[in-house]
Amino acid sequence: MNDQDLITITIDDKEVRVPKGTNIIEAAAKIGVEIPHYCYHPKLSVVGNCRMCLVEMGMPMKDRATGEAILDDQGQPKIGWMPRPTIACATAAIPGIHIRTNTPLIQDCRNGVMEFLLINHPLDCPICDQAGECRLQEFAMDYGRGFSRFIEQKVVKPKRTVLGPRVMLDDERCILCSRCVRFCQEVAKDDVLGFTDRGSFTTLTCHPGKELANNYSLNTVDICPVGALTSTDFRFKMRVWFLKETRSICTESSVGANTEIGSREGKIYRITPRRNDAVNDTWMADSGRPLYKGVEAESRLKNVTVDQLQSDFATAVEKAAAFLNGGKVAVVGSGQSSVEEQFLLKALAAAAKAKSVDLVAHIAEGDGLLISADRTPNTRGALVTGLIKALPKAELGPLAQAIADGSVDTLLVVGEDLTQAGIDADLLKKINLIYIGTHTHATAEAAKVVLPSLTVFEKNGSFINQQFRLQTFEAAVPGLAGAVDDLVILGTLMGKLTDTEVPSTTTAVWTRMAEEVSALARLSYARIPHDGTIIEAGPLADLPFPEGNTLHFEARQPVGV
Repeated sequence: MNDQDLITITIDDKEVRVPKGTNIIEAAAKIGVEIPHYCYHPKLSVVGNCRMCLVEMGMPMKDRATGEAILDDQGQPKIGWMPRPTIACATAAIPGIHIRTNTPLIQDCRNGVMEFLLINHPLDCPICDQAGECRLQEFAMDYGRGFSRFIEQKVVKPKRTVLGPRVMLDDERCILCSRCVRFCQEVAKDDVLGFTDRGSFTTLTCHPGKELANNYSLNTVDICPVGALTSTDFRFKMRVWFLKETRSICTESSVGANTEIGSREGKIYRITPRRNDAVNDTWMADSGRPLYKGVEAESRLKNVTVDQLQSDFATAVEKAAAFLNGGKVAVVGSGQSSVEEQFLLKALAAAAKAKSVDLVAHIAEGDGLLISADRTPNTRGALVTGLIKALPKAELGPLAQAIADGSVDTLLVVGEDLTQAGIDADLLKKINLIYIGTHTHATAEAAKVVLPSLTVFEKNGSFINQQFRLQTFEAAVPGLAGAVDDLVILGTLMGKLTDTEVPSTTTAVWTRMAEEVSALARLSYARIPHDGTIIEAGPLADLPFPEGNTLHFEARQPVGV
């Protein structure tokens, strides 16, 4: 945005330049001033329910007759302050507006609002899941009186109310901010929540005959400022202040929703959305949240095997290298692999003189929001790195035919179950199959060499989403014992074939990628912003990807509106 498109306003005697129409909460945040609020959310409509964001507002005074500014004793424009405070969430920035956020009047207003909010609120912070990230706790300490004048009995409301399969309500904690109601109406397009009764007896509930069951229902838990809405999966499992938050990317589809992984002592407890206005705003789909459970799934590959017998890594690599060095080789990569892994796999395929390199397409119906038809996070990465030359297909008929007629007798597979792509398991057992992946299935069981690798939660790397936005993810937990980083596996195999030193760390691979891949030139892993960066896709952007190349999130709304 050009500087000429900005206006100047004054907040607590400090000037700040913001776009015209920015609400005062967002404008104040630009200079580090916190205006407390509950009902306001930057991605939802403004309703002004909670009244916590009250501020004083004024404008420079002008002489009615001449239109000239009225000056004070110091020669500065005199400010005419409104006699009563106004809510910052519904006040838009206009040129010359003055705001005061911390006067005795405002402090008294906030004290009063907090007092009313706490009248009937239960004293159950020690057992509340929201404790540690509760805005009611924080603002009660920062802006409350610190004591209660009320001696009446609190109004008791329903507890443990099931709103849907993934969301539970403790209604006596609800402060009636209506964030959840507006989210369902405006973002999820599932108008299912509302309030019944009046006054202190007002209750959040589902409309008759409905339940909160849409695939975005857990976002209501994320945006609930108190502990009223809780996740049935996370409820009572871990205190949030014990959790280590790690930046990651949802692998459910090519949207590339930004996430945070909450873990403690090597165990993952939850996945929540991370704000990125260019990708997913502040939301994510419910179906992407349980993906962490694959880390400890019973089907997880834990041992290196050669001919179905447990082996050590060095022996297995020697066996795999011998297959690749002397056979009619084909390679099947994965859209779940990182950009770095796909780059090394391409180099390995070249070193093995592979007859073909394929990727399996995973296509399902998109939802028009944050789940695209392409159900892999990095199909575009395989195209950018040159691992594949065209869009992948769901069925690998030509490869099956090549195996059947003997044109291919060695197959390297990364992370895919080829029996789901039209290749019979009995056919796979007739060739020298090398499998690199995280979980067992028919393809892994048919492999002569199995090399267990790491899940996305156990390693670093990057994906390229449907916008051709390059985004990074970080290891949240240590790798499973017996599993090896994919880069190490691929680099070691390539080293055996070429008798050279091959990079096997993310930063080292990036050094080589920046030299060989034009779209990634002059980039380094360490300098990729946390919100990602758009790369020059060139002709790739014109390929007929499922649902096109743009984000299909119709509920987007600029901050401050």
